[in-house]
Amino acid sequence: MKIVLAYSGGLDTSVILKWLQETYQAEVVAFSADLGQEEDWEAIEKKALQTGASKFVAKDLKEEFVRDYVFPAFRANAAYEQHYLLGTSLARPIIASHQVMVAEAEGAGAVSHGATGKGNDQVRFELTCMALNPGLKIIAPWREWDLNSRSALIDYAAKHGIPVPVTPERPYSSDANLLHISFEGGILEDPWMEPPEDMFQMTTSPQKAPDGPEYVEIAFDRGNPVAVNGQVMKPAELLSTLNRLGGKHGIGRVDLVENRYVGMKSRGVYETPGGTLIRVAHQAIESLTLDREVMHIRDSLIPRYAEMVYYGYWFSPERVLLQKLMDESQTRVSGIARLKLYKGNVILVGRKSDQTLYRMDFATFEEDQVYHQKDAEGFIRLNGLRLRIQNLVSK
Repeated sequence: MKIVLAYSGGLDTSVILKWLQETYQAEVVAFSADLGQEEDWEAIEKKALQTGASKFVAKDLKEEFVRDYVFPAFRANAAYEQHYLLGTSLARPIIASHQVMVAEAEGAGAVSHGATGKGNDQVRFELTCMALNPGLKIIAPWREWDLNSRSALIDYAAKHGIPVPVTPERPYSSDANLLHISFEGGILEDPWMEPPEDMFQMTTSPQKAPDGPEYVEIAFDRGNPVAVNGQVMKPAELLSTLNRLGGKHGIGRVDLVENRYVGMKSRGVYETPGGTLIRVAHQAIESLTLDREVMHIRDSLIPRYAEMVYYGYWFSPERVLLQKLMDESQTRVSGIARLKLYKGNVILVGRKSDQTLYRMDFATFEEDQVYHQKDAEGFIRLNGLRLRIQNLVSK
């Protein structure tokens, strides 16, 4: 039996690699995806092979991740429970999809992951696998083994000669990619506890951010950001650039108690500096270019779209269908938004578009030739008719 393991090189997946070999008498291929988390990939490969992997496969997926996952979700203005910009939710389906590809290329009959039985990631990994190759067996060690504590994992690692970092354990868990870094567990499980400042990695503390504002212009074409301050960039470079700009000014921190798909509430702290800038700028261009009714219908569907992504249904027919609607709404969403960044705040200060539906000569309070104010009397009378009738029949 051959198994492809989604491998990070950390304690959990290193133990899982050896456990799969012992439990299933299996050959294990370790697969790692580079989504911008800035790992030492040579060290990870060396550790995987030393731990017993028959092969190590790493893929640089940064460009695909931003282009084909992050940008589609941002075209939809997706935010789970209004605040979470889905950094981990978007990462899991691309990792799982390439894990399936590796399994097919290697002739493996099974895939495995290190997600626990209490979180969302197990659902995201496994629904993706089921959608793309339902013939693959899925092995979730956290739902099978009796290694139910960190000390048990460390003991297992010591017994099998798996190197364990001697650095102090962080009092929380984290997960990073080019869109964000998330923190949960440990000291963060108390929702009254303020996150320690030294926890944050992508953003400067707003108190220590520059004392003067910085302006940034983001250009969009059909809903996608394409340039920063006039410089055209590919998706991954653009997001990296905005991460640096937003992070420098302490922008993009979110502290959220969210509803996990499995039924419990969980406290998560997130840093999404570049994504926050894109979202504010994108909404600014939409305010100029989207028809009112198109915007309102689209906005009513955002919570449903965000749920699909958060719950793990990226490859579902309903998400694909809804994506087409979201993308159709973006055909006119082109232009430039100007933002002012200052101590954790994103302040929209300008927007312009060749596709704008905003006309100063229509909206002006001065004299105009297109709007006859007396026409509003009939408009109001007709729209108020049902209210008048309701009042008459209720007496």
